[in-house]
Amino acid sequence: MEGKMKAIIKHHRDKGAKLKMVDIPQIKKDEALIKVKATSICGTDVHIYAWDEWSASRVHPPYIFGHEFAGEVVEVGAEVTNVKIGDSVSAETHIVCGECPQCLTGNAHICRNTKIIGVDIDGCFAEYVALPAKNLWVNDPDLPMAVGSVQEPMGNAVHTILAGDVAGRTVAVIGCGPIGLMAVGVAKAAGASQVIAYDLNEYRLNLAKEMGATTTVNSKEQDPVEVTMRLTDGNGVEVVCEMSGHPAAIDQGFKMLTNGGRMSILSLPVKPVEVDITNDIVFKGITVQGITGRKMFETWRQVAGLLGSGQVDVEKMITHEFPLEDFEKGFELMLQGKCGKVVLKP
Repeated sequence: MEGKMKAIIKHHRDKGAKLKMVDIPQIKKDEALIKVKATSICGTDVHIYAWDEWSASRVHPPYIFGHEFAGEVVEVGAEVTNVKIGDSVSAETHIVCGECPQCLTGNAHICRNTKIIGVDIDGCFAEYVALPAKNLWVNDPDLPMAVGSVQEPMGNAVHTILAGDVAGRTVAVIGCGPIGLMAVGVAKAAGASQVIAYDLNEYRLNLAKEMGATTTVNSKEQDPVEVTMRLTDGNGVEVVCEMSGHPAAIDQGFKMLTNGGRMSILSLPVKPVEVDITNDIVFKGITVQGITGRKMFETWRQVAGLLGSGQVDVEKMITHEFPLEDFEKGFELMLQGKCGKVVLKP
């Protein structure tokens, strides 16, 4: 397809971005061109927009960023067989090599040669995006586009929660950004006996209640460890899902975890974090997991199942929708923490 399209460009190595007219991408024989109908703002996008230490060390402007979307296939390459024109799709954002030891042993989500859409290559904050067809997930045609656009981050929440046993267990979700909010809903759907949500932001704690949290804790006003011990008869929680990336919160997560518990860390601290390995890991006999991406495509099937069954209602935490041109409003809401998930409509 020839022509121009609107796209949000990370144009310089500083805070902000610009809306520009650029060429519609040309597809390769193994790719598909998707007309983006909805694209949501991720915490990673906020890092890039705000230009923190992590983004300054990782991304290379100018380029189109954004990686969460739903849209319609409008063109396919000559070798593409798994999707067709007219399909409603979202995308697995990790483009993997298929050849490294991790890929060859069923662990492509930790491929050593991963390239991420909107981080390492052009992304989806645009009217069109071209991607390898093998990365596309075909959506139920009745799935709302806004909901389709948050499946990728929901996959992170599902991967984090379901990385171990949850049913009948006490679960702490630290950090109620959009992925944390979805993690609350997933933990509840998976049968957790208690889902305790922690944040400093009352707006997001209220959303956590709507997503199914049995208890919310404002960590600015209460001691999170003290409250947790009281709620668990002094035992501590059995599962901690760390979504905040804040060093103090991470330390509190280790402290509130029961002996033999599981600590699953999805967050991305921007600096090294000090951990008391002796007392909080070794002597407690806990399991610490780093969580990255989604299992391809096991997690996607779980996400589709949870959405299709109605057990997790993500529409509750999609709080704002803007046209692509008003992207700055969305980013400022994210920076201020006065929103759940923000969706942009090209």
